[in-house]
Amino acid sequence: MKTKLLLLLILMTFLGGYSQVVITNTNFSLGTTGRIGVGLSPNGEGNMWKPLNLSGQGSLGGRLEQTDYVDILPAVHFTPKLIGKDSTNVTFQMRLGMYAANGQFVGNVSSRSNGGLTFILPEAYIEARNIMGSKWSAWAGARFRRYDDIHISDYFYFDDHSAQGFGVSYKNTELTMLMPASADSTNVYPYNYEITVAGATNPAIRQRMVWIGEHSINFKNNSILKFLGEFHYVSANSKTSSKVYPADKGWVIGAKYKNPFKTKLPGSFNQFSVRYGAGIANGGDNGNTFTWATYGAPDTEGKYTNAYSFTTVEHFLLNLTPKFSLNGYGVFTHSKGGSSSTNTDEYFNGNQLYNQKTDFVVGFRSFFYVTKWLHLIEEVHYAVRKDGDNPEAEMWKFTFAPTIVPLGKKDPWSRPHIRLVCTLAHYNDYARDHNYSPYLQVNQKSWGTYVGVRTEWWLF
Repeated sequence: MKTKLLLLLILMTFLGGYSQVVITNTNFSLGTTGRIGVGLSPNGEGNMWKPLNLSGQGSLGGRLEQTDYVDILPAVHFTPKLIGKDSTNVTFQMRLGMYAANGQFVGNVSSRSNGGLTFILPEAYIEARNIMGSKWSAWAGARFRRYDDIHISDYFYFDDHSAQGFGVSYKNTELTMLMPASADSTNVYPYNYEITVAGATNPAIRQRMVWIGEHSINFKNNSILKFLGEFHYVSANSKTSSKVYPADKGWVIGAKYKNPFKTKLPGSFNQFSVRYGAGIANGGDNGNTFTWATYGAPDTEGKYTNAYSFTTVEHFLLNLTPKFSLNGYGVFTHSKGGSSSTNTDEYFNGNQLYNQKTDFVVGFRSFFYVTKWLHLIEEVHYAVRKDGDNPEAEMWKFTFAPTIVPLGKKDPWSRPHIRLVCTLAHYNDYARDHNYSPYLQVNQKSWGTYVGVRTEWWLF
């Protein structure tokens, strides 16, 4: 009994002497973003609405008719304090996303519906900033690690590193490692295969590793020049596996310049970026810019040695007067896969894929502030998509959207919005005849329409 009591006293002394971490000022926050509403196509089959943008371009070309989605972002923020040391800001954040996979309205489907409600968890991570009062920060987990976007088209260009991994930063320099392997071989480079060991067959995944370095230079006029470098690698698998893949690699370099403008209303800017990816790092299609989502078909050895992709983006916002703002963008992308073909070639699963494509999209959104709470939004977009040796598919799109802004701010970024959206799209003959949009896959017409009432919000 005396021995047990002595051990208990020693344990209590040890815990009392070394348990000096105290969590104070614990806060919980709940953010949310999303778009939801109703809409129809007056000249569509049964008035059914389908996205108007060209296939392969996602939201490039405007997103006012985007399908429903809702994100919920709970987070815990706390400041642990060590005796005699400076504080560290720590955040745990997660994101729960919901959308209707079959294109119906979110409120009309459930997880029991055929192709119904989809739930995703793209964020769950811990981030520690200014560790012990220093310039060092670190994070680990899964996160939406992305920066500037063309909001008109929901296009996070240049440095969208949303995946699972970890990273550290010091001042304006960030080092990151991502592991975005996927068991879904239908959308990204096929990592999955099977291996038999001791008579038992089990699934295996080739792990892609992505090392990223980023450095920003801040100038006195508040402009920022950011440099990007990436290296991608996937290892070979054994020759006894169900599918044999050789090792492969790729790299990315790029630069982005952000420059603020002085106008009568604050917030004007210009952003310009260029990015080049080679090998398996030539990704970026269907409206995303993930360099790890390899584009095109492999060569005869199953590799992407000669693959590449070049993207340049121009994006600006001009708050010209207290009555008027203008937001515009341009995106050019040219990509080629590992095969020597300029048209189609065989993918790993035997399907034929386009091995070369060019995207060119320009668009403008204007804001006329009738009152603080009533804004008239107008958009015009021109989009071109060329797959392989095919002719160009083209679309013009025009939108008029009277918008209620409950917070009463003459600001392009004030949310929430409640909008009446009226959109008209025109397709060239090749786009129409080859069903080059979800709308055209149901309605083979030169003109597409959309009328709806929708809301958009981001609340933090």
